Amino acid sequence: MRILYNIYQVCIAAPLLIIITLATAIVTIVGCTVGNGRFWGYWPAVVWSWMFCRILLLPVEVEGQDNIDPNTSYVFVANHQGAFDIFLIFGFLNHQFRWMMKKSLEKIPFVGFACKKARHIFVDQSSPTTVYETMQDACKILQGGISVVVFPEGTRSKTGRMGKFHKGGFLLADYLQLPIVPITLDGPFYVLPKAKGISFIRRRKLRMIIHQPIFPHEKGRNDIYDLMERSRQIIHDDLPTHLQ
Repeated sequence: MRILYNIYQVCIAAPLLIIITLATAIVTIVGCTVGNGRFWGYWPAVVWSWMFCRILLLPVEVEGQDNIDPNTSYVFVANHQGAFDIFLIFGFLNHQFRWMMKKSLEKIPFVGFACKKARHIFVDQSSPTTVYETMQDACKILQGGISVVVFPEGTRSKTGRMGKFHKGGFLLADYLQLPIVPITLDGPFYVLPKAKGISFIRRRKLRMIIHQPIFPHEKGRNDIYDLMERSRQIIHDDLPTHLQ
């Protein structure tokens, strides 16, 4: 069965996914240039991610969607198990958002330009001034129910277990006084573990748990670290025992 699935990936899934990825980037760039950026900066990527999971025959399970209000802006924070975290969140969160991503990703040919046109938030940490400018840009974007998704670990896990959280997303939540929504992801690590070279996809269930919002109590350093610790614990507690 595994051999048949690998053949399917190479002969059918891969060509389809390359085509829809290029098409999504083109539609996003053109749509955001001439039309409604709120729509074109989000929905093409949702369809792309949904199709990615369905074409690869990956089962998906989502819990807790009733914990979030479509008209409220949040800072979603999730553990980063693997590349398929992106498809799981984009395709099945069902809430308008933009990614907070490293400035270096803006240089990815074609896709980086599409992300820029969609107004995803590129973080430049080269100086306090650029960090402040990032916060200011986020203020303009995160309005009217548009949220942001952050991976506080900053990089994909090598073991499936969570790494150390960084405070970037929590600084943003503190600055804008937005509620934090922790998200537990389970499955992406096994679908495509972080490794060198090209690997085959493994057919495993992708699971996403959307937790209840955590509202900030006050501004400042203490609240930032409290939000960070509480979010990490909530995400951790819903991971399988062997990944805790």
